[in-house]
Amino acid sequence: MSLSAALGFRLSVPLLILSGAAVIWHLDLPTEFDWLETNYALIAFVVASILEVGAYYIPWFDNFLDTISLPLAVVAGTLVTAAAVPEMNPLVQWTLAILAGGGTAGLTKGIMSLLRAGSSGTTGGIANPVLSTLEGLAAIALTILAITLPLFTGVLVMVLLFVAIQRIRRFFWKRSPVDSPDAVA
Repeated sequence: MSLSAALGFRLSVPLLILSGAAVIWHLDLPTEFDWLETNYALIAFVVASILEVGAYYIPWFDNFLDTISLPLAVVAGTLVTAAAVPEMNPLVQWTLAILAGGGTAGLTKGIMSLLRAGSSGTTGGIANPVLSTLEGLAAIALTILAITLPLFTGVLVMVLLFVAIQRIRRFFWKRSPVDSPDAVA
């Protein structure tokens, strides 16, 4: 789930870190991740990460990338979660992968897309590079934490997503007084 959240920030950076850890430090990944343990995968993820990170520093183009990367993040989060729990019954494995992995990646990417759209609308895209830098750092930090402290990171991700959802709900309730729980009937 933590790795899926990191994929919601950046698609290629978490996979680059996993591939690098497997190739350079001989991190033992599950069998389903064997393809990440090759030099070819590492090189591909280096190139993809450079292109992805660089593209997110182009104002307005980053909003277009968010549109494309939202469904990709859901698919990547689903696949990574399914590969991380191969011993489960396939029905349970894929249900968990879709709900926890794809849902977490999609929710994270969706929240970041909303923030980026708000940033583009309020600052004309000037603040978007700052947001892109924070997203990249979050992807790196979450991936490293997911590898080194998976249980702690899973709890952290759940708490952060809960807080983000609550803040978004409050924001929209303030905008629409009719739907507010404080509205008088």
